[in-house]
Amino acid sequence: MRYLFTSESVSEGHPDKVCDQISDAILDAMLSKDSNSRVACETMVTTGLVVICGEVTTNAKVDIQKTVREVIKEIGYTKAEYKFDAESCGILTSIHPQSTDIDRGVKTGGAGDQGMMFGYANNETAELMPAPIMYAHKLVKQLADIRKKQLSLMPYLRPDAKSQVTIEYVGRKPVRVNAIVLSTQHDPDASQEQIKNDIINNVIKKIIPAELLDGNTKYHINPTGNFEIGGPHGDSGLTGRKIIVDTYGGRAPHGGGAFSGKDPSKVDRSAAYATRHLAKNIVAAGIAEECLIQVAYAIGVAEPVSIYVNTYGTGIIPDEKISSILMKEVDMTPEGIIKRLNLRRPIYKITASYGHFGRTEKEFTWELTDLVPALKKLI
Repeated sequence: MRYLFTSESVSEGHPDKVCDQISDAILDAMLSKDSNSRVACETMVTTGLVVICGEVTTNAKVDIQKTVREVIKEIGYTKAEYKFDAESCGILTSIHPQSTDIDRGVKTGGAGDQGMMFGYANNETAELMPAPIMYAHKLVKQLADIRKKQLSLMPYLRPDAKSQVTIEYVGRKPVRVNAIVLSTQHDPDASQEQIKNDIINNVIKKIIPAELLDGNTKYHINPTGNFEIGGPHGDSGLTGRKIIVDTYGGRAPHGGGAFSGKDPSKVDRSAAYATRHLAKNIVAAGIAEECLIQVAYAIGVAEPVSIYVNTYGTGIIPDEKISSILMKEVDMTPEGIIKRLNLRRPIYKITASYGHFGRTEKEFTWELTDLVPALKKLI
């Protein structure tokens, strides 16, 4: 069977991702001073304005204004002409303590909310991730690296950017890139011809393997023409509005909740990391070529109400056998997950752009394949 599949990503300067990074930077600042902080922090940005709200219970004293401005500066919004910059933007804060009703259940080790979470892995890439989302992430990351480290190469780049990669499959195997869409914010004096040539040569050909590109690959570079107005001035942003970018690019289901701004007592985040950890280790152990895991919780209850495994017919043993092994051998309570993955640390801002999965940085403990020996022995 031959078919096309598409995934998208956005850069750290995209307004929604600005919000995710601010929310996670505030979370990190609180966890660095109080590892038991309970944080649910939301951010909204628009022209010249940042609004912070949410529920927080912590002993940490955090300078939120300073934290927000540092994030915006690091992303690259440092010029007044962007209509949103680190020095001059207004910052409004409305934060109150976490609900005592929720706190009562979490204190006893229960889940911070009800809900279902998904983890996924396949063997298409070295990262055991779907190829379209991995290449989409790498394209916008390459743009950011050029803007921050090699600006002379493309001196007109601004922080906002989006990518989209369409891959042609034969069966389960990605065989070629059918289309690439890449849009980048830029200074007014850059010509579209220059931008297109630079992106193809300095970004696409540096990231996409040559064997996946051919004469029929379609390139859509800034397809609407100019992209001068961008970032929070071009579009308002909200925390948690890019959840498919954060996960598997649409290749696997997503649960009900976003990740950024939430401490690990929120299973929306910690259980999504835990199921990715399990799915990746199952694929890495050779137990399956593809694996989807769903877990579900009731608020205030520690043990999950269900665990579901689907290997899409690629498993060496039945899916229900894998599920029963996981339920028996792996602690999937919130506290068990937090301890196993060492989640009560200030590690979250780095997760808020370029995907929460398929990463190699040391903070991403859920990407380790440390369970492979134990899984091989059990199975």
